[in-house]
Amino acid sequence: MAALWIALAIVVLLAAAIPVGAVMGLLGFGIDEIFMNGRLARAIGNIYWEKSVDFLLLSAPLFIMLGEIMLRAGIARKMYNAVAQWLTWLPGGLMHANIGTCALFAATSGSSVATCATIGVAAYPEIQRHKYNERLFMGSIAAGGTLGILIPPSVNLILYGVITETSIPELYMAGIIPGILLAFAFMVIVLVACLIRPAWGGDKIHTTWKSRIATLPDLAGPVLLFLAVVGSIYAGLATPTEAAAVGVVVAMGLAAWNGTLSWNMLSEAALGTMKTTAMIMFIVIAALFLNFIFAFMGVTKAILAYISALGLSPVETVLIIVLFYLILGMFMETLSMMLTTMPIVFPIIAQLGEAGFTGVWFGILITILMEAGLITPPIGMNLYVAHGIRTRGGKFGDVAIGALPFLIPMLAIVFLLIAFPGIATWLPDQVYR
Repeated sequence: MAALWIALAIVVLLAAAIPVGAVMGLLGFGIDEIFMNGRLARAIGNIYWEKSVDFLLLSAPLFIMLGEIMLRAGIARKMYNAVAQWLTWLPGGLMHANIGTCALFAATSGSSVATCATIGVAAYPEIQRHKYNERLFMGSIAAGGTLGILIPPSVNLILYGVITETSIPELYMAGIIPGILLAFAFMVIVLVACLIRPAWGGDKIHTTWKSRIATLPDLAGPVLLFLAVVGSIYAGLATPTEAAAVGVVVAMGLAAWNGTLSWNMLSEAALGTMKTTAMIMFIVIAALFLNFIFAFMGVTKAILAYISALGLSPVETVLIIVLFYLILGMFMETLSMMLTTMPIVFPIIAQLGEAGFTGVWFGILITILMEAGLITPPIGMNLYVAHGIRTRGGKFGDVAIGALPFLIPMLAIVFLLIAFPGIATWLPDQVYR
């Protein structure tokens, strides 16, 4: 009965448009006051201090700053034009460039919203110029942008690793194969749609091998950044936090090479970093206190006992969790959704290790489910970002409809991960086992 009241309180507070960090904080203090007479709040200082000095957590603002510098350095348009030279021969033309550039930018950004906004601004003028179907074109931007939290480096995977005490290097390694598969699957959706309706693919863009080769230097920077960040982690030269710092320095070097490094650009990047970090850390700290309340009161144990009593198989349990997140993703911001539910859901997954459902595997699964939430109305953040860059206006529903087909490969990858957990765990097992 208590769990029902807690769920109802969350719904009411969110419906009142109260920020989710405040919702979790108020809920934690409220539960403590009602059931424990406010005794647990005395431990809040120790909880916050232990987590706030976590060296791994420092990597989050550094990766955010890396993305901010890349966003403001003007590298995205050059990268987009370069990828377009190599992919526009496919049916669907620049829509493949949207997805390919999003995947490449995701390997430097770590944020889906930043990826969607950056590539969207560069790509949007091409719709009218080459007569693309606007719904599908905008859908490819919104869906491609979701790759920002799956392909390493990913801020969401860092926070998942900190909350669940899962190895971040293993999570990063686990995200590579599913990320590539998902990007390829998005391109297949575009290809099939444009083969069925050739007019959706716009005017054919002609290029030459000379033009393609001339754009390679514009691709070298992002590739160098990816190798510097992710490569230094797997080579054992740096921790994720140290690698993030290396990435910031390399990003500044790329901005200087591009002629866009200035105090004004750096101050804007720093301000954007502080705003995003403050929002994320507020949610993280509130979630940590709520997790402590749940654990102390035995809420997690009670739920685990209830699930065990149902006698479900591991696959049936995971399918219920998937359905839960698909529904929740329609009405809740994705990062908040993950941090709020981890104290209840992760212990359930931890009991399913014999079936191959490990913490690393679940980190990738929930990230893809969060990606689905980013393009699922009415709260899908990437849909609003993509809609917001439309200077000629239009209906929000057009973007939502255009993104809908891209949910198919996301669900397909989810079911493949359930059937074959090795898709996520094989690569980290080869490196770390």
